Amino acid sequence: MSQLQTETKPVVSRNQALGWLRQMMTIRRFEERAEMMYQRQKIGGFFHQYSGQEPVAVGSIGVLREDDYIITAYRDHGHALARGMTANAAMAELLGKATGCSRGKGGSMHFFDAEKGFMGGHAIVGSHVPLAAGFAFAAQYRGTDQVALCYFGDGAINQGAFHEALNMAAMWKLPVIYIVENNGYAMGTSLERSSAVTDLTIRGGTAYGIPGISINGNDIELMAKTTLNAVNRARAGEGPTFIDAQTYRYKGHSISDPAKYRLKEELDEAHRNDPILVYQAVLKDRGWIDDETIERFAEEIKHEIEASIEFAEQSEEPTADALYQDVTVAPFIPQE
Repeated sequence: MSQLQTETKPVVSRNQALGWLRQMMTIRRFEERAEMMYQRQKIGGFFHQYSGQEPVAVGSIGVLREDDYIITAYRDHGHALARGMTANAAMAELLGKATGCSRGKGGSMHFFDAEKGFMGGHAIVGSHVPLAAGFAFAAQYRGTDQVALCYFGDGAINQGAFHEALNMAAMWKLPVIYIVENNGYAMGTSLERSSAVTDLTIRGGTAYGIPGISINGNDIELMAKTTLNAVNRARAGEGPTFIDAQTYRYKGHSISDPAKYRLKEELDEAHRNDPILVYQAVLKDRGWIDDETIERFAEEIKHEIEASIEFAEQSEEPTADALYQDVTVAPFIPQE
């Protein structure tokens, strides 16, 4: 996979750039330590690593308003942290604790924080794509000029619900931005082996008469600039945009996936072009950061994530009656 450099001309302020770098470093550390907790059998169920794709979530979410909507699939830890979820709430959810963002009942694939407009991770492939259209329709109906960002993998494009939602969003000019995190593989099947048309901007953009833009999603500032243009277009009533964000995940589809379907040379190249290291180099060239600051960030993040593990392990388990809570919006189940 070719790796483009971040634009020389900054599209953000120094403070914003340093914040984005710190967010990416936080997500990476969180994912690495969470994987270790999974291997120690502290985390149950499925677990999908986000390492390598951090610029997509951080760059795009970084240009939103606080009242905008975000929805994604099951690889959701990075998006939640980028939206401002605390590491404590995220780690506690992974460990199934009552202090977790979904009160310990969602686990890795079902992070949720409605107060921050983070409308959840969703495990059924493509199931959340119509929901994003629903959030966008609600904003349009209310006249709030909010937008909805919807993330999914390239495999979701093969689901019928995806095409139904895109068609509806295009017809009604809904304020939704669809972002495919195109890491080249749908589970263990490469894009070339699963899609008759490998240019996803055709399948998800021009096929429905909406702009389809393909970019290097690992260029965080390009990701931000492209998303901001789409957001401004949506707020102006001009409808949806489809962004093909080309990125790369370092781990297999899930923890149990050894990823033997790709060559070692491919993975080595991706690590050499690690987007966090690339952005650190860009910011150093601008004189915005030095090695000492990077080391300080890393040490602070290390303590933050270790503290989140301690918080999660010491948090209480959900009680038995939690099974009957948050099941419905109406009090149909009698409480004793």
